[in-house]
Amino acid sequence: CIYPGGDSQARTGNLSLYLEHCSKGSTTASFEMGVLDKSNQLHYKNSANEHKFVSGQKGLGWKDFCKRSNILNEHLDDDCTLAVFVSLKTDSASSPFVPSNPMSDMITGMFLDEETADVCFELSNGDMQDDVGDEAASSPVTFHAHSQILKTCAPMLASLFDSDDEKIATASITDIHPTIFRHLLHYVYGGSVPSEEMKAHAKDIINAADKHSIVSLKLAAEAAYVESTEITMDNAIDILLYADSMNCAFLKEVVMDFLAENSAVSQKLSFTDVPGYLIRDVFAAFGRKTKDAEGGNDDELSLLSVSELRRKLSEMGLDVDGSRETLIQALQNVDGDSAEDDQSDS
Repeated sequence: CIYPGGDSQARTGNLSLYLEHCSKGSTTASFEMGVLDKSNQLHYKNSANEHKFVSGQKGLGWKDFCKRSNILNEHLDDDCTLAVFVSLKTDSASSPFVPSNPMSDMITGMFLDEETADVCFELSNGDMQDDVGDEAASSPVTFHAHSQILKTCAPMLASLFDSDDEKIATASITDIHPTIFRHLLHYVYGGSVPSEEMKAHAKDIINAADKHSIVSLKLAAEAAYVESTEITMDNAIDILLYADSMNCAFLKEVVMDFLAENSAVSQKLSFTDVPGYLIRDVFAAFGRKTKDAEGGNDDELSLLSVSELRRKLSEMGLDVDGSRETLIQALQNVDGDSAEDDQSDS
């Protein structure tokens, strides 16, 4: 509803503008209103949060929307028509409420539930140097779990237990700090590791996740390690050796890119402790970097980053862990199988 001279509550000289519900029943909506000039440019835009409109009742709007003189001078077209812009976002009262799927939260809620658990991990860290949290305790720390969840989400953890045990089965783990194992097990139950915790303990989480084949957690910790670690000439070789030992292709790529971008200095580094195959990988990265810059590399897969290779494999439902060469080979195998299928069809 437009009141060119303003409604009874408006100040003199102002235009009033309201939105009303004229259909039967009611509806809930948030909205924006404004007026258009002769060039269809929007002016005097106002917005209102969610409001329930009921048929037959006064709507919602602004008693002092704008100066009437501004409308008369600038916004009427040749036949004295005023164009009003309205944008609505409605939430129909008749729309049924559908709750989100609670199953994921229910499984996460079973984390460390002793009443329903049928297996138990015992972590003894009395002989371990504690650099994760509080001072190491000599008594074991226990974590109760569910064998069916482990069999589905973490088969290597499930394999630590004897399936024939009638009573609650127990497995001892001595090489992972309880704090790290708690993160690992919580992740298996659908939880997540807080960002700061992930960055602070990235290497420990990588080690634990790699040992027990929790691949997605390993890759998340690898990304956190890259984000939180500054690679320098002093630590590049050590990080490269670590990345290679853990099969962290992304971390390895980042280090090699760093060495390639600083090739004039990196070639002076000592590679005495670096295995021969890894030295070849480093110099191959130098060559790949040069070809990429010159546009001379015709192999499409070799141009992709590790993250891009992993994304392609993930979309195909294939394993995303492994070296860069392993990832490329997996994609080439898929392409080869597809080509064979095409030939057989023809």
